[in-house]
Amino acid sequence: MPHIVLYPHATPTGQPIRTTGAQGRSSGRQYDWGVFNRGNGEAAGFGPVGQYGVAPWAEDWSRLRDKSKRTDPFDILKYIALNNSGSIWLSFSGETRLRNWFESRPNLGTQKNNDSGRFGVRNLYGADLHLGSHVRLFGQLINADAGGWNGYGYGTTYRKRLDVQQAFIETRWTMLGAKSGFMFGRQQFLDAPSYMLYNRETPNVPLSWNGFRAYMVWPRLRIDGWDFVQTNDSYTKMFRDTENYNTRLYGFNMTWSAPDGHFMGDRTYSFLDAFYIGYKLSGSSGAIATATGSSNGSNTRNNFGIRWHGIAGPFEFSLGGIWQGGVFRYAKTNEARSVSSYAINTLVGYRLPKNPFHTFLGLQTDVYSGGNKNKNSGTIGTYISPFNPQTNYLDTTTYMTGSNLISFAPLVRATFVKSLSLQVKYPLFWRYSTQDPIYRSSGFYTFAHNFDGKFIGMAPQASLTWQITPHLSWTQYVSRFMTSHSLNRAGGSSATYYQSNFVFRF
Repeated sequence: MPHIVLYPHATPTGQPIRTTGAQGRSSGRQYDWGVFNRGNGEAAGFGPVGQYGVAPWAEDWSRLRDKSKRTDPFDILKYIALNNSGSIWLSFSGETRLRNWFESRPNLGTQKNNDSGRFGVRNLYGADLHLGSHVRLFGQLINADAGGWNGYGYGTTYRKRLDVQQAFIETRWTMLGAKSGFMFGRQQFLDAPSYMLYNRETPNVPLSWNGFRAYMVWPRLRIDGWDFVQTNDSYTKMFRDTENYNTRLYGFNMTWSAPDGHFMGDRTYSFLDAFYIGYKLSGSSGAIATATGSSNGSNTRNNFGIRWHGIAGPFEFSLGGIWQGGVFRYAKTNEARSVSSYAINTLVGYRLPKNPFHTFLGLQTDVYSGGNKNKNSGTIGTYISPFNPQTNYLDTTTYMTGSNLISFAPLVRATFVKSLSLQVKYPLFWRYSTQDPIYRSSGFYTFAHNFDGKFIGMAPQASLTWQITPHLSWTQYVSRFMTSHSLNRAGGSSATYYQSNFVFRF
């Protein structure tokens, strides 16, 4: 398997190099989920997996029981037999990430730490204990720190003393012809479109959840259900993280693999996801925008969505839509307002056939509905995605988020020498509704003067990923966010953004 896909990014469309499910099993380390191993493996519901996965427990190292297959110096840590037969075994995983980034005018000029240079380091180290083929225990520890000059926003998701990031038990069996499993405890959850929910990539501490998950995987169909509360990682002392019962995530997903075919001399396959995902948020995390600021309350959102993604000859596509209903209750009065909002997310592209650079030409469009902050009654029309969608899906600067937004972004990706991949993207941003503010990852922007325009600006950006060895990678992002004239008049500002990530993992 080429080095550049040993640790694949999220979003199945537009990967650096096309891979097959067979490659994923023979060269990678994903469990055998049949057709759901195709591409970056995220169709199986456990996040992207190459040789390494975003969730390390999604990796399968059991083949290293055969010592002749151990070709890497770290293989000695990936499979440690604890009995004579090797049915009880232990696997270690680890990641150390060094991230630094520079922003000339952070957050569209509203964060007055100009020319800010921040630095973060995190360590994620885990152990996966397999007690035969039906039971396993996984645990992962984290610690992190942050520094730099003119820094801002350093909370407990950047500076974290040693704590438990994940700890769960999983049981597996075959039922009704399906590979089935039940997971209980603290865990990552990645079985949703990454433009909706992902792993909290920008801070040092990833997102984790507490509760249960159950799944069944047939040859062409899989189902998954879950009920979680978010981890409360706001503590500053060691081993204090608990559960945050004010934030819940629950739902159900079904993925169907359509019959394979051929188109324009190449293969076709696709997956259709149908899901319900519910959120419950309370207090400031559930706040809505108002004419005078914001109002806290309890915010229940019910997301009904579909996503169809796959390849058709040289074409690759991901087409998704979500309707978001629910109810918001003001904290002070308990007055209820209904919610009706939506999101449309598409990425379509063309992979140049027999091209030595695996060149991909794509177009990404996203629409997130907005509402009216001046209303204090009636239906709320603002879509929200509170659980850290993939950082680089919309905008690498993270100044934009999926609320009251229209985005249009052509892109091109090329891969060189199978270990170096370059993507150039040119997103343009508009407000969906001029009666609603511009939203960011936590809340919304407030400018010195009223912003009454629709066009926000554009943010040409590039990312360069170099998988130096199977264990070392260096990824860099650069962007120039150019704000519109009307936003500049309101007090916004254009900005230059640069980020570097040097990662060691095994």
